[in-house]
Amino acid sequence: MNQEIEIEFKNLLTKKEFQDFLTYYKLKEKDFISQTNYYFDTENFALKDKQSALRIRYKNGVYILTLKEPHTKGILETHEELSEEETNQMLTNGGCINGMITERLSEMMIDTSTLHLLGSLTTNRAEVKQENALLVFDHSFYLEHEDFELEMEVSNRNQGEIYFKQLLEKFKIPTRETPNKMERFFKRNKALQ
Repeated sequence: MNQEIEIEFKNLLTKKEFQDFLTYYKLKEKDFISQTNYYFDTENFALKDKQSALRIRYKNGVYILTLKEPHTKGILETHEELSEEETNQMLTNGGCINGMITERLSEMMIDTSTLHLLGSLTTNRAEVKQENALLVFDHSFYLEHEDFELEMEVSNRNQGEIYFKQLLEKFKIPTRETPNKMERFFKRNKALQ
C-alpha cells in the first residue's frame, strides 16, 4: 500500500483542441497507453456522498485498487496492488479485498460488502513531462460516449494554477468546468436511464 496527495488541474477539450496539443507536443499513436478504470460504490452511493471514489485500474498488466478522498491539499489517494484473481472476485462479486483500503472504508462507515461494480471507463493516455508539471492528454471512452481532457499534475498548487491558466490562454482554450472521470461516468449513466 502507498499513499500520495494528488494536486491536479483539468480541462475538457474539443477534439480539435486535443489534436492541436498532440501536434504541438509531437505526440503520435505510439505515445499513448491504454488503461481501464472499473468503478465501485454502494447502491445508495455512499462513497460519492463523501466526495470519494473507489476504482480498480488495469494498466500495463497490473491491477491497482485506489481509494480517492478529499484532502486539504488536494486528493488523498491510497493504492494497493491486486492479483488478477482478487480483481476478478471484486468485478464479479463486488465487496472489497481485505487490506488498508478496506480498513479506511470501515473508518468511513462504509459497509464494504455492499460495494458493487458500476461500470468501466477506458482511457488512451499520453504524458509529457515539463519542468514542474506533468501534462496528461486523455481520450476516454465510456457508456457509448467519448471525451478529451487535459490534466496537469503538480507539486505546488499556486504555481500549477498559474502555469495551467497560461497554457490554456496560449492555446486559446476557455476554462471549462471539468468534473473528474468518475463524475462524468455517473452523469452519462444517469442520462442514459
